[in-house]
Amino acid sequence: MISTLKTAAVSAVLALGLTSAASAQDLNFFTIGTGGTAYTYYPVGGVIANAISKPPGSRECGEGGSCGVEGLIASAVSSRGSVDNVNAIVSGLRNSGFAQSDVAYWAYTGTGTMEGSDPVTDLRTIAALFDEHIHLVAMADSGIDSVADLAGKRVSLDEPGSGTYVDANLILEANGLTIDDVTAEALKGGAASEALRNGKIDAFFVVAGYPTGSLVELASAADIKLVPIDGAGAAALTEKHGFFSSSDIPAGTYEGVDATTTVAVGAQWFTSAKEDDELIYNITKALWNEESRTLLDIGHAKGKNITVDTALNGLGVPLHAGAERFYREAGVLK
Repeated sequence: MISTLKTAAVSAVLALGLTSAASAQDLNFFTIGTGGTAYTYYPVGGVIANAISKPPGSRECGEGGSCGVEGLIASAVSSRGSVDNVNAIVSGLRNSGFAQSDVAYWAYTGTGTMEGSDPVTDLRTIAALFDEHIHLVAMADSGIDSVADLAGKRVSLDEPGSGTYVDANLILEANGLTIDDVTAEALKGGAASEALRNGKIDAFFVVAGYPTGSLVELASAADIKLVPIDGAGAAALTEKHGFFSSSDIPAGTYEGVDATTTVAVGAQWFTSAKEDDELIYNITKALWNEESRTLLDIGHAKGKNITVDTALNGLGVPLHAGAERFYREAGVLK
């Protein structure tokens, strides 16, 4: 699935300072499906794409150059989110993508919310990345203090095809509600924040690693709250769906917002079993290079949580053979 630059693109490559058609033929592209630009997947995807890329002509690793895969240009592609990314991997539209651990497992096994669909048996894991927290956002004076209070309200569940949409429906169900009990909207990122501020919706769901940019911006401009997802509803959710866990978003993560108990899932990086073993081995190796550690630490607030020690946490989908080879060599996988 890796595309190779052909003769028609040689002039463009030369413009980058490459000096031969041989160099052009060695240039490969690798896409990473992420999410909306206002959320966490997209900027983290950009950091990882930078870490694993090493275009021909780059300075050497350790000498101010990239420590990525020789001849590789990776790019983070904005998408609708987890479900969209899994579908794009399977169809060959993208080489890889981020997805919530629950969505990926259900797709791989054809169970849960994917029951009735053919199992996506070619899906493979590269690494577990970080925890994502379900944010239920409302105005501070909204009177919405629990999931049950959403009944009869205008609520954005995000777009179908996103992991947020899947999880929002599960959270409603665990609290005795269905999508028919709310006036559902399908807004993402800045659009959802703007609609809340303008009174066009009463609340919206976001599944993202905190702090997520669109909510940082919203909290600095308006008095908002995070509605707890706890109690009997959260207990029912975590008992039925083992990928969810109870977790807090600390006070001060968003301006003026108190610590809030909610539920979380894992964000993981997936690819297809059909991707070349050597390529995925080298990509995995580049991800955990010491130079990449620096990029992750400074590139995004969630970057420090992306570590090789937690790279195998909560996996419900088998490792790609190339990634497995790296983790065995590194002693992470026994």
